[in-house]
Amino acid sequence: MGVIITDDANQVLLTEDQPFDSQRINSRVMLEQTQAMHHHFGSASLTESCFEGTSIAYCTANVYENIHIMSDFQEPRVLMMFMEQGDVTTSISGIANHLKFKTLEHNLIFSPSDSESAAVKKQLDIQFFALTFTPGRFLELAENNGKVLDGLANNVAVNKTATLAEKFNPRITPRMRMVMDEVRQCSFRGGLKKLFLQSKAIELLALQCEQTENELYSVKQTGIKISATDTEKLHYARELLLQHMQQPLSLEQLSRKTGLNEFKLKSGFKALFDNTVFGYLSERRLELARELILAGHQTMAVIAEEAGYSSPQHFSNAFRKKFGVSPMKMRG
Repeated sequence: MGVIITDDANQVLLTEDQPFDSQRINSRVMLEQTQAMHHHFGSASLTESCFEGTSIAYCTANVYENIHIMSDFQEPRVLMMFMEQGDVTTSISGIANHLKFKTLEHNLIFSPSDSESAAVKKQLDIQFFALTFTPGRFLELAENNGKVLDGLANNVAVNKTATLAEKFNPRITPRMRMVMDEVRQCSFRGGLKKLFLQSKAIELLALQCEQTENELYSVKQTGIKISATDTEKLHYARELLLQHMQQPLSLEQLSRKTGLNEFKLKSGFKALFDNTVFGYLSERRLELARELILAGHQTMAVIAEEAGYSSPQHFSNAFRKKFGVSPMKMRG
């Protein structure tokens, strides 16, 4: 396998040979490595763990100029990509011509192609988390485990392109973020660490599929048909809603920014996300608050403000209603 990095003028910045080691990803014993890379066009730190047909990797990077990364590999793989922060455009044969990943987006991708490329704009503090399964391991996990996994597995089994979502990338949920943090902060060693990481890999796969199944189920139950164009607009509405969590946009503002009338916005949002617009916002606020509480780095007053609550008391009441305990008891 080789990697070539070029600039906007197609001048080669770096060429590296990176042979694919099938024994490494299929090792019964977990193999771990951390790499740091420093070049004039960017720097990165990558941590990877490989075991039994599974690879878990997380990376932070700074890119000082626009770059284009081209790579080829010898064996197909199922990739779960979580873009925690950053803006990257990928091009994979058989997938939509350009699949763009922005902050807090994820997807699952399988392609029998032996090459892929990515365009990365000049930016700092890129953070992503990636899970890779060999086709054999993925098929083991997918067997008889729901419609979404069955559909993906049918394509993987016959070496056919597959994605979790084609038109747009789903949003990373607070629970997904918590699982990724748990992986990074894992203090187990040896066999126990492998067991822990196996469970987290499977949990992330389950969370991806649950999110997709819930959206499909909600649309089916309501009987509301949503066009592909309106679906994209509704996902954009959700993105705007979360971007302005502390000072929420009104329905009128969301309607104007997305190009949906208020009826389509409200009915479509309920059908697609199984919640009202502001009910969804409230859920996400409280999930964010729980994540910040468990992280343990901020005061309750700051967390309440981060989650968009006008007062600590209002926040405490809403938190207790949802989780059954006060924020202070949640922190322990």
